[in-house]
Amino acid sequence: MPQSVSWKRRLKNFLFIDLKTVAGEASLLSADPRLQRQWEEKIRHFRNEDDLSAAAWYDRRASYYAEFGKIIAVGIGGLYFTDDDQPRLKVKVLANDDEKALLDELLVILNRYPAGELTLCAHNGKEFDFPYLCRRLMANGLPLPHALQISGKKPWEITHQDTLERWQFGDKRHFVPLDLLAAVLDVPTRPLEWQGDRTSEVYYREHDWPRIEQYTQDSVVMLVQVYMRMVGAPLVADEHIVVSE
Repeated sequence: MPQSVSWKRRLKNFLFIDLKTVAGEASLLSADPRLQRQWEEKIRHFRNEDDLSAAAWYDRRASYYAEFGKIIAVGIGGLYFTDDDQPRLKVKVLANDDEKALLDELLVILNRYPAGELTLCAHNGKEFDFPYLCRRLMANGLPLPHALQISGKKPWEITHQDTLERWQFGDKRHFVPLDLLAAVLDVPTRPLEWQGDRTSEVYYREHDWPRIEQYTQDSVVMLVQVYMRMVGAPLVADEHIVVSE
């Protein structure tokens, strides 16, 4: 079978996703009192790492936990091929202050795919993006799409892809940020403007949506190109990347 035909089949019904998360509230004192108490309990496990207050730890770490954070943007990338067999990439960024409205919009996209046929790919997706997304859907009273009904499944029953997992080669302790992986693999993409823990600051203090959306877009493009490099597929040329509204 020609390589181009093989890649077309492998990437059918295949979506790349990247979540951008922030603390659930602008400050710990703004959070529900029950969550404030639970946060105090949670930070006991890592507070000895630095001499910071519970409020400062909230600003720094709350976005990492679905119980204390929320999703403000989702980057989505889909590959397709034309007659010249060169990969094309369509990127869409969903961004909204209203998390429920954002997730409703995402569900419309995910539910377009037949049950059992959609494969998702993210960097650290199996330990972050996929479970975080499931938890926030449930927290907002929204149904899990078929592609995210992964609870209780055995690892080999989950077909979703994870670029970090590919790089770990079984070493689960080894974490590499996506932009470092892109540099190591010599993937020529736009560098990411900041690391994920700064998103809360940009969102709450600056409320700079254009920067957040650009950061999300850049992350998805980098994810796609890293995946293509890792599996030996051709990279997507810049002129073949389309950002849809």
